[in-house]
Amino acid sequence: MKRSSHIPVIIYALVIVFMLGCTNSSKKQKDSFITLSKEVLQDKIKGAWALQTIGVAYGGPTEFKYLGRIIPDSIEIVWADTMMLHWMTTFPGLYDDIYLDLTFVDVMEKEGLDAPALSHGKAVANAKYWLWHANQQARYNILYGILPPESGHWLNNPHADDIDFQIEADFAGIMSPAMPNTALEICDRVGHVMNSGDGYYGGVFVAGMYSYAFIENDIPLIVDKALAMIPRESTFYQCIADVIQWHNKYPDDWKKNWQLIEDKWGPEIGCPYGAYSVFNIDAKINSAYVVLGLLYGEGDLGKTMEIATRAGQDSDCNPGTAGGVIGTIIGYDQIPEYWGKGLELIEDMNFQNISTSLNDVYEISYRHALEVIAANGGQVTESEVKIKLQEPVVAPLEQNYTGYELGDEIKINKRFTSKDIQELEVEFEGVGAVLTGRVRHIDFDDTYALISDEETLNNYKLIAEFYVDGELSKTMELPLSFVERTFPIFFQYELPEGKHTLKMIIINPHEKVYLQLWNMVIYKKKN
Repeated sequence: MKRSSHIPVIIYALVIVFMLGCTNSSKKQKDSFITLSKEVLQDKIKGAWALQTIGVAYGGPTEFKYLGRIIPDSIEIVWADTMMLHWMTTFPGLYDDIYLDLTFVDVMEKEGLDAPALSHGKAVANAKYWLWHANQQARYNILYGILPPESGHWLNNPHADDIDFQIEADFAGIMSPAMPNTALEICDRVGHVMNSGDGYYGGVFVAGMYSYAFIENDIPLIVDKALAMIPRESTFYQCIADVIQWHNKYPDDWKKNWQLIEDKWGPEIGCPYGAYSVFNIDAKINSAYVVLGLLYGEGDLGKTMEIATRAGQDSDCNPGTAGGVIGTIIGYDQIPEYWGKGLELIEDMNFQNISTSLNDVYEISYRHALEVIAANGGQVTESEVKIKLQEPVVAPLEQNYTGYELGDEIKINKRFTSKDIQELEVEFEGVGAVLTGRVRHIDFDDTYALISDEETLNNYKLIAEFYVDGELSKTMELPLSFVERTFPIFFQYELPEGKHTLKMIIINPHEKVYLQLWNMVIYKKKN
């Protein structure tokens, strides 16, 4: 797989450092501090983690079942004290929000709070839990030598605008109470492992809300302050600003706001699986649903999570984020009994393929927060912390798919077995193309079969060469393993505008393996 070279992470980090330096040097007033008791700090950290987990379980049954439509009031969203345990034991992959967070926490626990992006990336790449979209493509990239931040750049990761970092940036805000700049620096290191552009901004925004929720109770203010960390020129900022404006105009009608979001921001061009369909895992629209829940929920936990869930699409992640922010505000001890009564069943259970439980992270995140406070000019005493407040800075501007729009879809829907001709040739017109599909074992049709008999096949990987206009573009190794798979089979952007030919040649067909191709997503330049 060819490797593209983009801005090294050190340059990006220096931009942040320079901006922080400029802010400090121009500061005319004395440093300001805010004091929290250690007891309150720890309680808020526990509340954040617990209610994120509760929110994910609450929205789990409707995840991606309502696409481009609101979950109607006639559909009851059921909650029971065994629901979290149910997901932990039957479908632990639902908690990807949590175990990605915990992976980054674990890296910092082992290597220190300044652990580099590469360490976080390798931890994700080598983990055996299930991943999807930008996370899974980043894993594949890293395993094949495309390292952070290039692993999350849209030219190397077609899912760069997806929700992934948004749902796993909680830890950065939780360990940076009232320190948004520190949360931003952590996001820069970790978020570019799997995302860039709006996908990255989703994580910055979420981390910012958590950070401010330690010292603010006013939810609109928390949302406004976190959004101020995002550059105004970005489509992410513009989308969330619209939600805020429409809330001001229609304060009692969240469904009207939802429809305005859908009408203006609903079309998806980034994720290959959302193009040409109502499926939308884009970070900005799912963040819009989080904000919808927070603003119209008005601080009520149940109402907040219900609205974020009924907005549809990624309906487990969105109440998880909204619930986590509320949990930071109210703290663990104020979680209503109705919502918290199932926690004791799972708090000692490790999440999928990671040796960390909620009880573990309650303690680890608390220690990390104390370290971060002390390292950033604050003070830690026996009973309280004094947090040095930061004059927030704005993340640098980065946008994906600038000047791109969808061209015509090319449907393929073809299965290649060892008995078929091992070639495909497709003509298309545009500046980019993504080929979707999946390599499968003929005896395994369950999407989540963790394949498969890799040992029987001696760790076989299908190898395919892809030629664009007669020149070799990429040689792709396509694992059968659900854990190691690449999400798109092939992608190439920034082609000269015009007509092109894509040719695929399978090099090593196997009698027990087939390649299923679905469609080609075509991109063209905006008129």
